[in-house]
Amino acid sequence: MTDVLKFDRHDKIATLTLHRPERLNALSEELRDALSEALTQCQADDNVGVIIITGAGRGFCSGADLTAFNEKSVPNQNANLDDLGWMGRQAQSIYHLDKPVLCAINGVAAGAGMSLAAACDMRIGCEMSRFKSVFIERNLSPDSGLSFFLPRIVGASRAADIIYTSRPIDADEAYRMGLLDRLVPADELLATATEVAGQMLQWPPLALRMSKRVLQHNIEAELDHALRYELSGLNVAGRAKNDAKESILAFSEKRKPTYTGT
Repeated sequence: MTDVLKFDRHDKIATLTLHRPERLNALSEELRDALSEALTQCQADDNVGVIIITGAGRGFCSGADLTAFNEKSVPNQNANLDDLGWMGRQAQSIYHLDKPVLCAINGVAAGAGMSLAAACDMRIGCEMSRFKSVFIERNLSPDSGLSFFLPRIVGASRAADIIYTSRPIDADEAYRMGLLDRLVPADELLATATEVAGQMLQWPPLALRMSKRVLQHNIEAELDHALRYELSGLNVAGRAKNDAKESILAFSEKRKPTYTGT
């Protein structure tokens, strides 16, 4: 797509590669905008079913590009009215994208880069993966959604440990605490992420999207409300009449189904 973000789509899997390896893929304004635009395109494109985010070089994402803070620009009206900032919009762009987003963490994920990884549905790592919250070291509290996502992934007390101490978390510890969902050799990282994406893509696409919506919605919901939302999700997924018929036919004919999302 751009020099700072590479976009590749194959078999309904869109791979977005943060591409500022000389800066450990630090989030410049150009990279943030390119990532946001790419995620918007993925949401709108029915030929994209699963998204993988990874980094180029030896880092996943080292966080916000601090050199940009030396380049002060005069904010326009929209910027002055933006109560979320780019940090909040980054979290929203992934969380509200109702297709699975996988993160293939090829190196360090720090600060807003750790938040980016935490916002994804799954994190696949290798021996090079490591995490560091960093915020408190910069006299900051967490942003980019880290305070929302991290406790839901590892639990409140572990999140407190990671954020309050800003200590580094290596791949083995991240896997033990659930911050990584898969831990594989570095040379198998993207292949594993692609394999996991393929496992998801074998199922009806509308049901997959509704599964993400229902799962996210019901994390916080009371049981009765969660059950009603599950029922409404079933009704939406059931609108894909052809896929419903195909699932039954494929099962009875002992063959691999072909789903169209209709």
